[in-house]
Amino acid sequence: MQDILNKAAQIKLVIFDVDGVLTDGSLYLGDDGQEYKAFHSQDGHGMVMLQNSGVPIAIITGRSSQVVATRMASLGIHHLYQGQRDKRPAYAELKEKLGLKDEQIAYVGDDVVDLPVMSQVGFAIAVQDAHGFTKQHAHWITASAGGRGAAREVCELIMEAQGKLQDHLQTYLQ
Repeated sequence: MQDILNKAAQIKLVIFDVDGVLTDGSLYLGDDGQEYKAFHSQDGHGMVMLQNSGVPIAIITGRSSQVVATRMASLGIHHLYQGQRDKRPAYAELKEKLGLKDEQIAYVGDDVVDLPVMSQVGFAIAVQDAHGFTKQHAHWITASAGGRGAAREVCELIMEAQGKLQDHLQTYLQ
């Protein structure tokens, strides 16, 4: 576990996939073609807490959806890349724009399409219900499933490793 905390302590950017990571992977489509997604409120609050602690968040997702844009805007996430079948160009752009090295970046994924980026970052994370091959190539696997608290776990682990979690939590008692 110390190796995981050491990796988490270095992180200056966390990238999340959406479907299967911030959601349970279900795709709800209405008769009108409208797409619906369910997000876990505790995941969202964890993402806000992490950003407030000084670690920005980015989203790189293969699908495009207005509901994702709306949810990420509500969380204050400004680095949003949708429709990225190949996630590597968005990753390279983010890394350059923010002046970061691979070891300063974490990526949270759930499926084999996430592996090209997961294999580059310093801290590759798979959610508990990720595809088995993806889990084999992760540094850490969350105890919670995608869309069911996994993002909150990631955010709190990074904050804990960076010595920021307890102080942040104490603000809710004041």
